[in-house]
Amino acid sequence: MKDTFKNIDEYILLFPIEIQEKLLELRQFIHSLTSDAEEYIGYQMPAFRYKGKPMVYFAGYKKHIGFYPGAKGISSFEDDFRKRNYKFSKGAVQFPIEAPLPLDLVHKIVQFRMKEIEDKKSS
Repeated sequence: MKDTFKNIDEYILLFPIEIQEKLLELRQFIHSLTSDAEEYIGYQMPAFRYKGKPMVYFAGYKKHIGFYPGAKGISSFEDDFRKRNYKFSKGAVQFPIEAPLPLDLVHKIVQFRMKEIEDKKSS
């Protein structure tokens, strides 16, 4: 894979169509949650800022979509990940390619991250 991407479209086009569809679905869904989300490439992955702060990152892989909402965005939802048998680490969760994206869970995580960013701004 090449080292730098100008935008999310360029990144997504590098993947097979099945993975492209998942990445596009996730991207569009995050946009539907807030008009204040700004796209960018961070750490060579598609990412969204909220109120100028990094909110979530995501990435395509052969067998999963990696979703990176930060350490608190993971630790706060570990029970959900366990119930759904998702692999996760302290900073990422893996959504299997062969299963539908868990948009209900993504919604909760993005809302959590938005509130976390707003709370930091007001303190």
